[in-house]
Amino acid sequence: MFLLTDLIDIAQSGDHDSDMTDQPRSGRSAPTPAVAQPTPKKQQRLSVDRHRHILALVRNRGSVRVGDLAHQLSVSTMTIRRDLEHLDGLGLIVKVHGGASIPLQRSADEPGFAAKSSRNTAEKLAIATACARLVAPGSAVGVTAGTTTVQLARLLTEVPRLTIVTNSLAVAREFHEVAASDATVILTGGVRTPSDALVGPIATAALNAFHLDLLFMGVHGMHEKAGFTTPNLLEAETNRAFMAAATEVVVAADHTKWGLAGLTTMADLCQADTVVSDPQLDERAHQVLADLGVRVTVAGSQRTASSTV
Repeated sequence: MFLLTDLIDIAQSGDHDSDMTDQPRSGRSAPTPAVAQPTPKKQQRLSVDRHRHILALVRNRGSVRVGDLAHQLSVSTMTIRRDLEHLDGLGLIVKVHGGASIPLQRSADEPGFAAKSSRNTAEKLAIATACARLVAPGSAVGVTAGTTTVQLARLLTEVPRLTIVTNSLAVAREFHEVAASDATVILTGGVRTPSDALVGPIATAALNAFHLDLLFMGVHGMHEKAGFTTPNLLEAETNRAFMAAATEVVVAADHTKWGLAGLTTMADLCQADTVVSDPQLDERAHQVLADLGVRVTVAGSQRTASSTV
């Protein structure tokens, strides 16, 4: 029960800058103001906004990481993981270790060269740089079609006295545009695919005549059971001919390729000597490849693994 004097004291306390407002006369702590919680409708709108942002990033970059998304969107990593699970369930993305990547809806889907060129560009350059270090002057080098191998070709123009055998118009163009390069470039010929590869019987027949020191092969996907894959049947045949001609086979593939299975298998995983990838490559991939005796070189680091180490 309040007395009149109590009411006056309370009213007067609001006119003074003192601790009295924080310490009521009763001695009890002032109640903490309730924090307004988002309504279910607002929470749903925030989730939709996050999902749109995540999808835009995945489509633009090819892959995203949980930590980066949490930082950009100012939410917890747990929230991001729930978002990724939701989008993965809808088939809009593919969840991978530590993040998500763009899905290929069908195993026969074949993205065009321009579309693939804009994905994971930093990783591809790092992988190409690591691959270029494996090439000695005067070598005969096979280079298959692919966006990572085009980056590699750009670097190989600086290596003297190379003989380059390729089925990629873009790879051949890199050497043609560098006047200082003294490389001999042999283009196989064949039927052009959406990824700018020349494939088919003409390409395969040409490759049967060569003996290559080293082959750098790009892949559509690498899968624990399916191996190295492509959505194009003729490209698979042509790449097998490349591998048969090579003393050593190096697969250049960023982390988003792990777990993808295209329509047809070009080769089993154990048929590669080395896989060059980036630091985000799944630990399961490292283990599987090491068990098969395949060296794994992580671009931008000193990590190399095989069954012998």
